[in-house]
Amino acid sequence: MEVICYPHPTLRYPAKPIQRVDKELREVIAEMFRLMYEHKGVGLAANQVGVPLRLFVMNESGKLGQGKELVFINPVVTKPRGNEEMEEGCLSLPGVNANVVRPKTIFFNAYSHTGEEVKGDVTGYMARIIQHEVDHLDGVLFVDRLSPSVRNSIDSDMYTLELDHQSKQKTGLLKSDEELLNESKVWQEKYC
Repeated sequence: MEVICYPHPTLRYPAKPIQRVDKELREVIAEMFRLMYEHKGVGLAANQVGVPLRLFVMNESGKLGQGKELVFINPVVTKPRGNEEMEEGCLSLPGVNANVVRPKTIFFNAYSHTGEEVKGDVTGYMARIIQHEVDHLDGVLFVDRLSPSVRNSIDSDMYTLELDHQSKQKTGLLKSDEELLNESKVWQEKYC
């Protein structure tokens, strides 16, 4: 399992709701946490690792052994209130950062990997992480939320990622779009 980078099309496919959790899915969750820490992230959506399921992991601290590890299955975000602008980055867009305006406070509802319902009002950084990861599950990247002028300022970084992606696919270092789509179907048949 590895973090999939832009512009791989799997990042644009909306994830499917999960109907069941088993040992294999819990192992995927553990691996997602490992990858998130390895890449110095605070959140990671399942479709960022080629698993097309509505699931993400997060830890506000971004450090193993610190903060609280949270798992969100089938998350829903509602009741956005206020606005706040803050710089965001993304493990699937390495080296690309920009200020994004998002609601400051949200209400979320999801399930943990143990089947517990988790919900509540959150604000600030935690609300931002949840919104960023739910966007991933909907096939939306943070760069889609940028104004045209800010988006233009990162175009060269985006182009570099596109060239790197093409090069890796040509040399076989990256699975083809078809291979990932076939793997996606297997995940969906098993859990959706």
